[in-house]
Amino acid sequence: MTQDVIALTPQMPDIKTLLAALHAGGPDLRVNQAGGGAVAQLCTDDGQPLVSVEAPRYLQVPGEAERLLGPTARADGPVWWTEARAITGTEEAGRLAGSIAGRLATVLGGTTWPREAAHTDVVTVPAGGDAAAAPAGVDVLTGKAGVILQDRPLVAATTWLTDVVRTTLPTGRELHIVTLPGTRLTLPARTVLERIPARWVMRGLDCGYYDGLTGAVLHWHDGHFTPVGGNTPRIANAFQPPPAFSGERQLHLSLRTIHPADEHLLLGGALEHAWQTLTGAPPAGWASAEPVNVPWSPRQLTELARTRARQSMPTWLVVVGAPDRTAIATLRVVRTRLGVEEHTSMALGYTPGETIPVDSLPDVAETLAADHNLATMITELRTARADLTVPGHHEPPPIPLSLTLGPDAVADLGPDHARNALPDAAPLQLGPAARPALHYPLGTGDDPAAWQRLREFDARLKSRSAKE
Repeated sequence: MTQDVIALTPQMPDIKTLLAALHAGGPDLRVNQAGGGAVAQLCTDDGQPLVSVEAPRYLQVPGEAERLLGPTARADGPVWWTEARAITGTEEAGRLAGSIAGRLATVLGGTTWPREAAHTDVVTVPAGGDAAAAPAGVDVLTGKAGVILQDRPLVAATTWLTDVVRTTLPTGRELHIVTLPGTRLTLPARTVLERIPARWVMRGLDCGYYDGLTGAVLHWHDGHFTPVGGNTPRIANAFQPPPAFSGERQLHLSLRTIHPADEHLLLGGALEHAWQTLTGAPPAGWASAEPVNVPWSPRQLTELARTRARQSMPTWLVVVGAPDRTAIATLRVVRTRLGVEEHTSMALGYTPGETIPVDSLPDVAETLAADHNLATMITELRTARADLTVPGHHEPPPIPLSLTLGPDAVADLGPDHARNALPDAAPLQLGPAARPALHYPLGTGDDPAAWQRLREFDARLKSRSAKE
């Protein structure tokens, strides 16, 4: 199991301080570059990587270190986050990562996570061993899988994880993240894993390993983790939900907006409006990975998306709110034949007794349709953790609350047909009658039959399209 040690410092680690920290292994180790120069690797003389140190990230968003690392990482102001990741297979690598982070914290007056891992000793690494064949960030590489061994209690969509995705998937391999019992994922990390050939492998107390998202018991076979039993896998006992119901809920919004591609376009407006309406404040920050480190700025994220579009690349971002209002979102921007599309997935967490602003959803939909080029919006309610993290056990699926079609979607379907797509319930008209958006209530978030209503709605629309 690898060990990650993070230095949190009020001052930026300059080149001199970083070099002093990297000298924790003595003069016999050498430094290589990886990740396009964003990662420094401390290696043995024969090229075997021992510790990867990412470029420091300046966290200007309050509460980010505490969100990902727990209350011991609470900071009174902005901090620099410098991450040292030790590889598996070399016993001294973990202590080496602890010495690198400990030296940074000592010189710059900060702290480390975990605190007990930090020290400033010189770590002697025995010579010998073959140079690692795995790319940076991967612990085990086979012909079928790249395996990452994680010891963090919360696995996030960090820069190194997204880099591993970019380097591993083009080779045709699956990505496996192996974690300890009790580990959780952030919602952005789950989003990353669900969109690629990947598996979250949990160590189970009763079955060896199981899939943290499906519960299927796994075993290592032919160079990758695969379900025991093939198409009829056995479900691990550890995947069963806890017996006590906490009453925590999550509200989910999935937005699709389509904008004309012009030089005056400003992205992020739909997400900002929904966030402001449902939480009482705008988003706090955004970034292309976790931890989120840049204060909220639609103009800056638009500039990034425009730069990536010139390179024919989509943009994927994480957005967070203030620490006192649990909310998180992912935003994907892509250029299509229809224009510039924003695909937003937003989640808000509520503890027992908190009011969920379901009554505000039609107002959100109306403004998005009128001012932000809304194409579709689906809202759902689910019983799940209020902190929005993903545990390695079963949680009930979300239940649809409502569906909104923007003016262009209604016009394409035909207003009369769109109004009668749910014969037992008339939709709420939003905006002018000549060019309306339509908001369809599907349920209260407690009745799974809402899924059947949504399927019937979809079937009616597809039937109309087929006839045309």
